[in-house]
Amino acid sequence: MFKVAAFYLFTPIADPAALKAQLGPLCEKIKGTILVAPEGINSTVSGSEEDIDTLLAFLKSQFPKITWKISYADTLPFYRMKIRIKKEIVTLRRPEAKPFEKTGVHVDAKEWNRLMQDPDIIVLDVRNDYEVAVGTFKNAIDPKTKVFTEFVDYVETHLAGKKDKPIAMLCTGGIRCEKASAFMLANGFQNVYQLNGGILQYLEDVAPTENLWEGECFVFDGRTTVNPDLAPGQFELCHGCRQPLMAIDKQSADFEKGVSCPHCIHTTTDRQKRRFRDRQKQIDLARARGAQHIGACRL
Repeated sequence: MFKVAAFYLFTPIADPAALKAQLGPLCEKIKGTILVAPEGINSTVSGSEEDIDTLLAFLKSQFPKITWKISYADTLPFYRMKIRIKKEIVTLRRPEAKPFEKTGVHVDAKEWNRLMQDPDIIVLDVRNDYEVAVGTFKNAIDPKTKVFTEFVDYVETHLAGKKDKPIAMLCTGGIRCEKASAFMLANGFQNVYQLNGGILQYLEDVAPTENLWEGECFVFDGRTTVNPDLAPGQFELCHGCRQPLMAIDKQSADFEKGVSCPHCIHTTTDRQKRRFRDRQKQIDLARARGAQHIGACRL
């Protein structure tokens, strides 16, 4: 059994390189990704109970306000360790967005459900379009962003005259809402709320009879999606374009496992398809040997 820890914290980090150097020895037996930037740290990692606890104890000593979410997996969900220094832990490219200074009002599942009943509130799903496609709240607006940086364009184009309106935002685990709400508050929006802990925390906290979520939730690990009970969902990830696929997509003549799907059959080159096909062959051979090929990692 492997322990999985997910955490992030927006906090000024004066020397990201020095922090990376400290983290390296603590992560020798751990797998996953840690992003370090001047605005904070963001990570999901997995390993033995002892190794993860040692890492978390160090982080708590450096950042007393940091919290994490723990889960367990029978197999390692990650197959390499990456510690990366980035300009931002969530890329928005708007320096006025400073979540460590000010963010929207955090609301729990009960308060979120109350907000959903307000006919005047604007509900924004700040995730990317392929995530929204597999599930969201009934009245949530899909900005149809391909990448998070496009959220700025949506706000400036569609919400410029609505800065006095109440706005409630949601994302998978909360981190994108922190950045999005900081951006909006810095640009004159007055009443901004965000779902505390994101969709995953909402699904964990809300009673089934009060659950307003519709569909499944995209997650960035081997499960692809989870259902409202937080069990693995029905979607599979296309390794060609990373779109979530339903059963009907996999019945298409355009679907080739690990290579293509109806979403990308005409957008990837023959050279890319050959490379994807070779990768899938190695994954299948490794599986036949009872091993796990690193190319099978979905992150």
